[in-house]
Amino acid sequence: MLDIDTGGGEFLLSLAPPPGQSIAIESYPPNVGLARQRLAPLGVEVHEVAVGAAWPFGDESFDLILNRHGHLNAAEIARCLKPGGVFLTQQVGSDNLLDLAAVFGDTAARPANHPSIVAADLAARGLTITRAATWTGRQTFSDVGALVYFLKAIPWVVHGFGVEKHAAVLETLQARIDGGEPLDFSVERFLIEAEKPEA
Repeated sequence: MLDIDTGGGEFLLSLAPPPGQSIAIESYPPNVGLARQRLAPLGVEVHEVAVGAAWPFGDESFDLILNRHGHLNAAEIARCLKPGGVFLTQQVGSDNLLDLAAVFGDTAARPANHPSIVAADLAARGLTITRAATWTGRQTFSDVGALVYFLKAIPWVVHGFGVEKHAAVLETLQARIDGGEPLDFSVERFLIEAEKPEA
């Protein structure tokens, strides 16, 4: 099994990966050491692989490739998946938290990440799409402090976010909370399952 963009290995750890049968890759350098520290005791190798780079694995290496909110490299997924193998991904859709970004005046275009685009890319590489589903919901912040923490931890939601820079917006949001209105924003996720046909 391969876990793409494992982060700090949290999700993979929750699966109790079998020793010697699971490998992870991570593209964000600060997470690589953390993932290695957490996963090495379980016998899981962690490789640092830049977004878009070739993977350091042979053809048809994996029965299962997982990707939870990670980058998609359809060519490497198709190359490294064994015949009969499965690729399963949950992705953050392009429209995720756009209403939150707009509150801060961030109208920058997001990369196009829609299930139809991802499914077409995988199908063009010879994979069969066996399941596709989209989910939309709401993300609620209980206070402005929680929102600031979130935006600092995930800086790509509001490009150029800063507490001082956006103090007036934060004060307006606090006034909404004080008036009994929740800080409630739109989230979007989608799931795709694909299989590599048997040779």
